[in-house]
Amino acid sequence: MPRLTQPHVITLGTAGGPKWWAAADAGERHGIATAVVVGDAFYLVDVGHGASRRIAQAGLNLADMKAAFITHLHSDHVADLATLGIFGIYALGRRLGDPVKIIGPGNRGALPPVSPIAEAPPQPIAPWSPTPGTREMFATLMAAHATDLNDRILDALRPNPLDVFDAQDIAIPAGIGYHPNDNPTPEMDPFVVYTDDLVTVSAILVQHPPVAPAFAFRFDVHDGGSVTISGDTAYTPNMVTLAQGTDLLLHEAIDFDWIESQYGDKDDEPSKASKAHHYKSHTSARDAAKIAEAAGAGQLALHHLVPGHAPSSVWEEAAAHFAGRFILPRDLDAIPFGSHR
Repeated sequence: MPRLTQPHVITLGTAGGPKWWAAADAGERHGIATAVVVGDAFYLVDVGHGASRRIAQAGLNLADMKAAFITHLHSDHVADLATLGIFGIYALGRRLGDPVKIIGPGNRGALPPVSPIAEAPPQPIAPWSPTPGTREMFATLMAAHATDLNDRILDALRPNPLDVFDAQDIAIPAGIGYHPNDNPTPEMDPFVVYTDDLVTVSAILVQHPPVAPAFAFRFDVHDGGSVTISGDTAYTPNMVTLAQGTDLLLHEAIDFDWIESQYGDKDDEPSKASKAHHYKSHTSARDAAKIAEAAGAGQLALHHLVPGHAPSSVWEEAAAHFAGRFILPRDLDAIPFGSHR
């Protein structure tokens, strides 16, 4: 695959949802993951199922990854995180002393409230540590593979993944009124979570209950151009704030008609709870377009599509509500952004 010279994103995976999709429901879309490519380097945003394979198929060299960012800790956004750590020791062994940062949400600090639909409170898994953040999650994943990794470290003299990668929790700014249950998405200003010689990355809290914290990220390229990636969120003013004047907004979208077809006529607790979750935690194509329009974004691309097999017409409704360029990417599409496009 030829590489563009200007800053661009590669939509490594464009499907959302924590399930084994049937072939008819997945279409040709893999789990959510995006590469932000600047020069010879790239940055990874989310590590959904199939992300590691898609990196190779995109023609990217894992050795050129400068950092990874996780919007939130739902499984469809981190399914390949263990693969990245285990296999990454081969491509990224030169990063000893300058480890690759994996930057994402910290420990939630409290379990979410039990759904009001539940007749009896469910029992949480891992009660000794029920809400680990990015740092603890990565360390635990590596510990789970200790048999394999210690073979590599002791016998083949490969580096320890905890020395190659530096998983970090994002510190939420003090004084904004954040609380994981009572106020998970206070209106706020973006704040910087990473900077290097090529980009500055800012974050803002978004609305994806019961997950908290959940973030969107904006990459500002020092030589010009910006891209904003929503993560999973319902319509929230914070997205408009973060995406102001961005060259490209990648925003999630869900087909609520499909949600109704799956759950609308069912009375069991999981179905009712799942339906309620999707309505309070996700965005329609139309509302994603309204965010892009309010932010003055130059381009809007929809990804994290649920379901992945929905016809294009479901998503192209967004074009009627957005004055800029609308894009419906497939997996492995490259989208330039900034003054060079």
